[in-house]
Amino acid sequence: MDKKIKKVLVANRSVPAVRVIQTCKDRKIPTTAVYSTPDRLAAHVFMATDAVHIGEAPPVESYLNMEKIIAAARKSGANAIHPGWGFLSENAKFAQMVQDSDLIWIGPSPEVIHKMGDKIESKKIAKEAKVPTIPGINSPKTAEEIRTWMQEEDVALPIIIKASSGGGGKGMVRVTHDSELENALAQARSEAKKSFGNDEILVEKFIEKGRHIEVQIIADQHGNVIHLFERECTLQRRNQKIIEEAPSPSIDDDIRQSICETAVQLMRTIGYSSAGTVEFLLDAATGKFYFLEVNTRLQVEHGITELITGVDIVSLMLDIAQGDPLGFLQEDIRPNRWALEVRLNAEDPATFSPSFGNISRLHLNLYPGTRVSQGVYEGSEIPPYYDSLIMLLMTSGPDRETAIMKMESILCRNLRVEGVKTLAPMLLSIIRHHNFIRGDFSTRFIEEHMDELVSMFPEGDSEEDVLKIAKYIAEISALGTPNWI
Repeated sequence: MDKKIKKVLVANRSVPAVRVIQTCKDRKIPTTAVYSTPDRLAAHVFMATDAVHIGEAPPVESYLNMEKIIAAARKSGANAIHPGWGFLSENAKFAQMVQDSDLIWIGPSPEVIHKMGDKIESKKIAKEAKVPTIPGINSPKTAEEIRTWMQEEDVALPIIIKASSGGGGKGMVRVTHDSELENALAQARSEAKKSFGNDEILVEKFIEKGRHIEVQIIADQHGNVIHLFERECTLQRRNQKIIEEAPSPSIDDDIRQSICETAVQLMRTIGYSSAGTVEFLLDAATGKFYFLEVNTRLQVEHGITELITGVDIVSLMLDIAQGDPLGFLQEDIRPNRWALEVRLNAEDPATFSPSFGNISRLHLNLYPGTRVSQGVYEGSEIPPYYDSLIMLLMTSGPDRETAIMKMESILCRNLRVEGVKTLAPMLLSIIRHHNFIRGDFSTRFIEEHMDELVSMFPEGDSEEDVLKIAKYIAEISALGTPNWI
C-alpha cells in the first residue's frame, strides 16, 4: 500500500471535522467531508474539497456507519481516513476495516485501541508497567461483593462505579451512602449497556479533591515517544470537561516531570504510535497521581497544547500515519505560554439541557493571543441528534492571569450567539470565581458552587433586547415617529 497521503476523508462532523480540515488545507491536502441529511449545510461540508452524503440523522445510519464511510472514501478517491474525536475515533473494529480496505488509518493501531479501550484491561497493563493506579475492583457482580472488597482493602465511601468500556462521563455513578449501592450498580450497568453495548463495570475509590491531569503524547512508528507536557482538565459538568488549561496550575515541576515521564513510559510499553493522551487523577491532599485511562485519539483540548508548544498535532498525526519519523527530540519542546480553553456548547447554562434551533446571530471579535475552532456559522441549524459542542474558544498569554483576562474579554464583550442558548454565562462565572482564579478547584467544583455560579450570570438577555427593539420599531410603524425624535 502507498503510504503517502493524497486525500483525507474526515469521518466526523462539526468542530472536530473542521479542525482536521484546517490542517489539511494548510498542507494543501484535499479533503472529503461526510454528512447526514440534517448536516447538508454544515460548516465542515463547505470547508472540505468535496462531500459525500452517508445517511439520515441517527448516528447509526450515518457517522457510526462504518461501511458507508469506507464506501465514501472509495467514491471520493480518498486514500486516508482521520476520525477526529468521538464517533468512531476509538473503535478498533473501524480502524481495522480502514486498514483492510487498503486505506491509511490516521491514528494508533487497532490492537492498541482495543487494548486501551477497556478500562479493566488498560488498568492491568498500567499496573504491569509500574504506573500507579487507583484502588479498585474489576467486574463485581453484586453489591455485597463491592462491600466485601471495601472491607478487605479498607476503602471508605465515596466510591465510583464506571462502565468498563466507557468514556465521556457515561456509565459513571458516584456512591456516597451504603444504601445507594444497589441502585447505583443497576444504574451504571444500564447506562453502560445502552451507551456501549457492554454492561461490565469496575469500582474504584473516589478521590474527593481530585484533579484531572492529562499528558499529551506523540509517538512515531520507529519507537520514538515524546510528551508535549500536561493539561489541566479538572473543571467538568456531568463528568464531561468544559474548561481546560495548559500548563496545570495544580502541580510543581517535580510532579510535572514525574507525571510526564510516567506517561511516556506507559505509551512506550504498549507500543503506541500517533497522538494520544494519558489521563491521571491527582489527589490534591497527598500530591499522589493515579492512572485513569489512555485516550487513543486526538483530544478536544489538544489546541491549548499547540498554543504553548507551537506544534501542530494534527499535522504530526498525518506524518506519523505516512511512516515519517518525528523530526524533533524531547528537549526541543519548550513551552513558553499559558493557554486556556472553554467549550462553548449549545446548552442552557443553568441546567446544561441541550438547546437546539437556528443560530440567528453569531458575532465573534478575535485579537492576538486568541484562537477559535468553530463548527458553526451564522444561520447554522443545531440539530438534536449530536453532541452540543459548537465552538472551542482558546486564549494564551505569558502567564495564567493574562490568558484568563483575554478569555473574560471574549465571553463578556466579544462574543454574541443568538437563537440558541450557550454555556457562555456559566463559563464566564467560572473564570471570574475567586477559587478558579486562585487555582483552588476539584472535579466537583461546579456541583459544589452551582447556585453561586448561576447567581453570577450577567444581567439581561440578548433575545429579550431584540424583542424590545422589534416592539419599539413596530410601535413607530403603527403610530408614526414620536415628536421627541
